[in-house]
Amino acid sequence: MAVEIADVRKKSACGRKGIAPGDTLLSINGNEIGDVLDYRFFTGEEKLTIEYRDSKGRVKRCRVKNDGDIDNIGLVFDTYLMDRQRSCKNKCIFCFIDQLPKGLRPSLYFKDDDSRLSFLFGNYITLTNLSEHDAERIIKYHISPINASVHTMNPELRVKMMKNPHAGESLSLLKRFSDAGISVNAQLVLCPGVNDGEELAFSLEKLAELEHVSSIAAVPVGLTKYREGLYPLRPFTPEEAARAIDMIDAFNDRLIGQGREKLAYPSDEFFLLSGRPIPDVAYYGDFPQLENGVGSFALTAYDFNERLKEAEGDEIPRRIAVATGLAACPLMREIAAKFTEKYTRSAIDVYGVKNEFFGEQVTVAGLVTGRDLIRFMRDKLAPGTALLIPSVMLKSREEPIFLDDVSVGDVSAALGVRVEITGCGGNELFESFEQLYDNE
Repeated sequence: MAVEIADVRKKSACGRKGIAPGDTLLSINGNEIGDVLDYRFFTGEEKLTIEYRDSKGRVKRCRVKNDGDIDNIGLVFDTYLMDRQRSCKNKCIFCFIDQLPKGLRPSLYFKDDDSRLSFLFGNYITLTNLSEHDAERIIKYHISPINASVHTMNPELRVKMMKNPHAGESLSLLKRFSDAGISVNAQLVLCPGVNDGEELAFSLEKLAELEHVSSIAAVPVGLTKYREGLYPLRPFTPEEAARAIDMIDAFNDRLIGQGREKLAYPSDEFFLLSGRPIPDVAYYGDFPQLENGVGSFALTAYDFNERLKEAEGDEIPRRIAVATGLAACPLMREIAAKFTEKYTRSAIDVYGVKNEFFGEQVTVAGLVTGRDLIRFMRDKLAPGTALLIPSVMLKSREEPIFLDDVSVGDVSAALGVRVEITGCGGNELFESFEQLYDNE
């Protein structure tokens, strides 16, 4: 195994030793390097012996000191994985990518299921794509935590849901990792009438038997209007969503009664679907599944309110319009109202954008398209208003385009207002509100 070096940072440890772009990395301290997991693990020592092959085919070695910052080693590779990204082999009945319309940018249709992305970015993996070599490396390198898309602990049902004959047997990896002391964050995408109810109770109990399963997130299935020819699924009713919450709470109560800690959490969407209020921050402990939409509303409100308590307020005029998804709209209106009570000359209007592109069942801000934003906000904004949108609507702040490839600039031009980007956290929202002065 070997990896080609795309670039070498100037004045870095390897740059000073003469390693050049186009050379091939062979090993570090005698260990072959095949991808990012090998590289990250074997660059952990203070002194590194790097073996490489130069552009003329000569095998060379050099010794470098490692100061603990992997960037200072200086090697740059074509991709962050140093290898081809692995795609998903499942055909899950709830797969969101299968529900995308045609014509979006190609990268949106790629189904990743790569354990290395779990290590690097916290992505969830199904375990069905892991080879024995992958599993052994995870244990050897003690890559922890592993974020696993479990969905059900019933092997036969998992095969049915994921349409992969190996989906059931791959559940054995959860015990194997747990026995090795590797923490597992489990995700259950719940589909009404499929893996909720008694199946949910079974999955929770089986996961609780594994010592190092550290958290479980239950998330309702996301459905777009593009499901023709797919497995028949429907959204949760309010009553079903409430039962799922009650079942999870009762499960946690039993654990606590046994002297254990809370383990499972319903996502914010379940509370919205049930019509129940979002719990306060104490419900979520250390927020172990925040990136899964578990507790994000509660934490946003808490952080915003804490910043507002410390603020003195002012009488600077502000005219702000906030556009978000329908799910977050009530929360945003609540915190905007609190802000304007203290910042008395500020006017903040919050708009929940109905998702016509994906369908009315999709209510999250991250799936609002540029076209829907323009359509919904047209003629609603007075001159001088700043339109504030959350960064989750965009590919990134560096590439500010929506899922339909409409850019922030396109939105600004179409609506005739300036568009500002904010994060979804309470601290950044507060700072965005405070800093958006009237520009007239």
